[in-house]
Amino acid sequence: MACIQETRQKGSGCKLYGAIGKRYKMGGDERYDGVGVFVAEKWMDSAVSVKMYSKRVLILKMVLDNGLLNILAVYAPHSQKPGEEKESFGMKCSIWQDVYLRTKWLC
Repeated sequence: MACIQETRQKGSGCKLYGAIGKRYKMGGDERYDGVGVFVAEKWMDSAVSVKMYSKRVLILKMVLDNGLLNILAVYAPHSQKPGEEKESFGMKCSIWQDVYLRTKWLC
C-alpha cells in the first residue's frame, strides 16, 4: 500500500491497474491537490470501505488476517495556499480527530 498526495486529478473514484493493484483517489473540482491510496493486488479484496471526506482526506478500511486496518491519506495545504484554506483545514482536522478518538476500533 502507498498513500499519494497531489494527485492533480478531478473527482473521486477507484481504478483497477491489472495485476498491479487498485487506486482509490479523491480530487477537487480543479486539477490540483488531491489524495489517494494504491493497494497491491494481493490486498484488493480486503478493502471494505473508503470514505472521501474532502479533496485532502481519504480513509480506507481493510480487513486483514489480524484485524481491521484504517489507512488515512491526508494532504495538508502548503505554505503558499491562502490563510483561510489552511485555517479551515486545521478546524476540520480537529473535528476528525474528535470523531477518531470517540470511535472504537478493532485493532
